[in-house]
Amino acid sequence: MAKTKRYINREISWLAFNERLLQEANDPTVPLFMRIKFLGIFSNNLDEFFRVRVASLKRVVSVNKEAKNALGFSPKKILREIQKTVVRLQKEFEKIYDKILIELKNHNIFIINERQLTPKQGKMVKQFFHRKVRPLLVPLMISDIPEFPELKDGSIYLAVYLSTTDGTQKTRYALIEIPTDKLSRFLVLERNNGRNYIILLDDVIRYCLTDIFAIFGYDDCRAYTVKITKDAETNIDNDVSKSFLELIHISVKRRRHGQPVRFIHDQEIELNLKQFIINQMKLANEDNIISAGRYHNFKDFMGFPSLDKPELDNPKLQPLRHPAIDPNKSLFKLIKRKDILLHFPYQSYHPVIDFLREAAIDPAVVAIKMTIYRLAKRSNIINALVNARKNGKKVTAILELQARFDEEANIEWAKMLQDTGIWVTHGPQDRKVHAKLCIITRKEGDKLVDYACIGTGNFNEDTAKVYSDLSLFTAQKSITKEVQRVFKLITSRDRPKIKPFKHLLVSPYFLLPQLYGFIDEEIKNAEAGKEAYIFAKLNSLNDEGMIDKLYKASKAGVKVRLIVRGICSLIPGQEGLSENIEAVSIVDKYLEHTRIYQFCNGGEEQIYISSADWMERNLHRRIEVACPIYDPEIRQEIKTIMDFQWRDNSKARFLNHPDGNIYRETNGKALRAQDATYDYYKRKLEGLQ
Repeated sequence: MAKTKRYINREISWLAFNERLLQEANDPTVPLFMRIKFLGIFSNNLDEFFRVRVASLKRVVSVNKEAKNALGFSPKKILREIQKTVVRLQKEFEKIYDKILIELKNHNIFIINERQLTPKQGKMVKQFFHRKVRPLLVPLMISDIPEFPELKDGSIYLAVYLSTTDGTQKTRYALIEIPTDKLSRFLVLERNNGRNYIILLDDVIRYCLTDIFAIFGYDDCRAYTVKITKDAETNIDNDVSKSFLELIHISVKRRRHGQPVRFIHDQEIELNLKQFIINQMKLANEDNIISAGRYHNFKDFMGFPSLDKPELDNPKLQPLRHPAIDPNKSLFKLIKRKDILLHFPYQSYHPVIDFLREAAIDPAVVAIKMTIYRLAKRSNIINALVNARKNGKKVTAILELQARFDEEANIEWAKMLQDTGIWVTHGPQDRKVHAKLCIITRKEGDKLVDYACIGTGNFNEDTAKVYSDLSLFTAQKSITKEVQRVFKLITSRDRPKIKPFKHLLVSPYFLLPQLYGFIDEEIKNAEAGKEAYIFAKLNSLNDEGMIDKLYKASKAGVKVRLIVRGICSLIPGQEGLSENIEAVSIVDKYLEHTRIYQFCNGGEEQIYISSADWMERNLHRRIEVACPIYDPEIRQEIKTIMDFQWRDNSKARFLNHPDGNIYRETNGKALRAQDATYDYYKRKLEGLQ
């Protein structure tokens, strides 16, 4: 069978995932403000997709137009397919947005433009413009300057056409960057008779265009939104005279000068103005020139004003306290007695912060080690580490400088941590450290005792509010000893021979071979007529070797169930190849981010939580950790949650079609996994389960 018949291209599969976000935005059962946020998430995702994936394909094509990737796909053909799909999705996006505008009106919320302002509203807009906006604007007169300015990646601009109705002056062009980094995209105007009026910052500027250019005497001023997306690749030099931190800093600066990979413009733009910009930026047709609506950067709609209308948003569920954790008792004593599993956002993230805070002030604690990938903007994690160092603890932070789009923030964190005396290291230059690990060492009597926190997601209290993730607290020596080995492996300057781990699965050294071994065991058991199954929850699956191994398991009769939120290059349900594989994707109010692996193992089930997806990068090029779950109660808890996920018939889509957007039918009582999960933890807390 041809490779391209065995796999779905990762880019096309990712676009299918983003289309699932559009489905949520179009779902009338989803609260209206949440639907607006889904449009924002769709837009933000698409920006990153072009900056990373499309840019990567374009680089390949520029070197070799006939190239094919490992799975047999032609980048040139994929780029054409991407263009076609994006145009289709953009049209669908505009339809959904128009529909949402109508529904907002039904709730007395009106998003108006500069032509719809009443005199009273116009006066308010003028006052706001001159007080807050105008000081931030410096138009670029692009028709008058010899060199076209370099536009910021991801910023939105108004391309301005200036003329006079009597034709007495030469037509000129200008660009105005909309200052959304300094001001909200939304200006809420006065409320009138229960009606709420909102105008976008774009239209505030449009309303005052003649004020901006009054000195020129133009009376025909028109503005059209444009946006450029650039290649986000960071090429790192091999300059041995510079530190890795310096090299990353230099490469991030270069990103600002990346090649354009997409140009979006208002479909109503004046044609000569559009052509002038395209010519000046030296854009070709294949540079993904996309005609769109009046507004771009819908990512700003993730911050749509609440307007004191909670009924139009998802109910704010209070994160629950873990029943085993008493905030007035030492976490170390609790963890030493029994493993504890936290599940965010259903349960509070506070115990993770408290774990570090207690370590910071506990006289018995001698050392803290932690991996850091992405942090909250105002990170309590960092605050706890800094105070631990001030209290004389030895603190090691393995801070990943190559966390895409967080490089600059992590550089600043690194400098700040170093200034406080914390030892900051960055792991091997050729491998990202993506494992989520923290270990605290206490002196208890004459012994050193380790306490570990191992997670599926970042140590980030902001994302813990909206990402579903697991964190395991454990003091089991079999686990903590190997966590210490992982830290030693990361911080070692040389590359010693690495001995296999007995409990943890660690990539890029042993994770993939061990997973293969688990699958081979299921194949052997299936061929012997024994029960055999694999059940995995992932963000993405695209590794060719892993997919082929799962196909082999399916042919042998192993029952494979997959919950894959995003990219899924495996094609389930194909006769003679994958008829024993079922796969679904769940897109709901929380981002499904947890990675869980389950194997039947002849009745002695193996359960792991992990930082690693089954992607080529995670299995071959990153340092990742999968941790076994040994505690019987926690194992049952994970199985219960996985069962909710698998039985979801409200937000689950089947992935047995290339577009992957076929809703699972509701047979009987509806089940929504995220709601069922919250209710499950609530019952546990109340002692009813």
